Amino acid sequence: MKKFFILVLIGPMWMKSQNTSLIIPDSIQKRDFRYLENRIDHFRNDSSKAAVYLYTYIKKAKRERNWEELKNGYQNIMHQSPASLRSVYADSMVFAAKKSKDNAIIGSAFLTKGIVSFADKKHKEALDDYLIANEHISKTNDQYLIHKVKYNIAQLKNTMGFYDEAIVLLRECVRNYKKNHDRPYLNSLHSLGLSYNKIGNYGMCTQTNEEGIKESNKRALPQMATYFKHSEGVNQYFLKNYQKAIDNLKSTIPEIQNNNDFANESVGSFYIGKSYLELKKESAAIPYFIKVDQILNSTQFMRKDLLEAYVLLINYYKTKKEDKLHLYYIDQLLKAEAALRETNNYLVSKINKEYDNKTILSENQKLKQLENGQKSKNLIFVLVGTFIFLMLVFVSYRNFKIKKLYKKNYDALMSIDPQPKKEYTKTLLSGIEDMNDSAVSELVNQLDEWEKAKNFLEKDITLVKLAATFNSNTKYLSLVIFHFRHKKFITYINDLKIDYLIEAFKNSKGLHKYKNAALAEEIGFSSTQRFATAFKARTGMPTPYFIEELTKEEANAVL
Repeated sequence: MKKFFILVLIGPMWMKSQNTSLIIPDSIQKRDFRYLENRIDHFRNDSSKAAVYLYTYIKKAKRERNWEELKNGYQNIMHQSPASLRSVYADSMVFAAKKSKDNAIIGSAFLTKGIVSFADKKHKEALDDYLIANEHISKTNDQYLIHKVKYNIAQLKNTMGFYDEAIVLLRECVRNYKKNHDRPYLNSLHSLGLSYNKIGNYGMCTQTNEEGIKESNKRALPQMATYFKHSEGVNQYFLKNYQKAIDNLKSTIPEIQNNNDFANESVGSFYIGKSYLELKKESAAIPYFIKVDQILNSTQFMRKDLLEAYVLLINYYKTKKEDKLHLYYIDQLLKAEAALRETNNYLVSKINKEYDNKTILSENQKLKQLENGQKSKNLIFVLVGTFIFLMLVFVSYRNFKIKKLYKKNYDALMSIDPQPKKEYTKTLLSGIEDMNDSAVSELVNQLDEWEKAKNFLEKDITLVKLAATFNSNTKYLSLVIFHFRHKKFITYINDLKIDYLIEAFKNSKGLHKYKNAALAEEIGFSSTQRFATAFKARTGMPTPYFIEELTKEEANAVL
């Protein structure tokens, strides 16, 4: 038998220094990788026994200069390591994979490294690794890995709020994995259900969760049923079945805590608290909102919908006149919101530029390769030429119709009274009748004063922040805005900004010289794209067309 010294420790029962040796029996040194892997899996819950096989695996791969198996060896150690060491082994895994010069092996290593970063809520690092993985895996025909990239990109898109785009990717994953890959199939199905909930399709969310529970039991993976039940608990809150939401979520918390899944524990706690509030049980709700804050402090986990927990805590402790806690939760809200904004801005820019664009180019390249392989090239060229001609005719006609519509919208816009009279809804909307009349009146007055002060020109206005400013809550504020302004919150803010800009255009002849980026900055939009989208939604035309028409009018006026 040989005796080796080891430095790196991967579990509580592993050796603690170079002074402790690991004895490798001669009987296993000549075993093949599959035998070693089976033994590692057998002892996955006993790190001290698994250590012998894990270390033998690494030594054998190094000796044989088998870079793929060395990458697998580090990956095996990583999976059995505590969270604090996983990134270290992930780096070793990537180093070994690069030596193989094989796109599938390199891509797989970077993808796994990204998954480790995502689990640690290091979303920036995860995206960078996914993009490198995609660059390598897209050059292969490995459908499992190709869809694994799609699945993990979908998780990031969900994090950023691009739910419709995530749904497209997840449906592909569900179709691809359903037949032969049980766990990836169930993971994809679970994420798909969460995405349906986010876009408000609660019926499809319930249907997906029911299918997930059934398939989890059918495929002998009952632990996944817990996550579908958790998803349905959140979904039941939005369906206003509050007691059912509480029961579902509470039943899943112990197993989720056992899995050290702080993200789903935080989400579950928030919606249990929200459900208790809807049942008029405020004292039962507050501890669950405090749990959201505790998880933020210990793990830095936060997502957009959970910010409301802080508004509710702020209002609660203000009412209780507990100034210290009141101020503490205001600070926590600002801290959580800043962290979300920084991460989200990075992810949106990077994923649009380096994933979506590259995916389109990759698909285009594949289509060209297929086209070049066809025997009837001349026929294809004729068909393509005809198609392009017809498309040009169609596009020309469509552009004519669109510009005609734009002109009509422009003329109507420029003829509008600069201070239109407000009209209020006379019929009560569902929910607002539960509000105190004086509270409604106070909120309307606050909105009027807020609009007169042009405070809507500030950047990053959110429903949560505005509700806190008015000492109200998001539910009441959104009801008042919808009832008295006929709009949902985001549309309401965007329209105020655009209306202000239109009036500025009418009163300032030099304003049309500004570019979109400067205009967006001037009226408080966080990005040029959001400004352009809001402008078109409000006016029925893109900004360049509006400015072009305005310039023409000014030139004609001079003549």
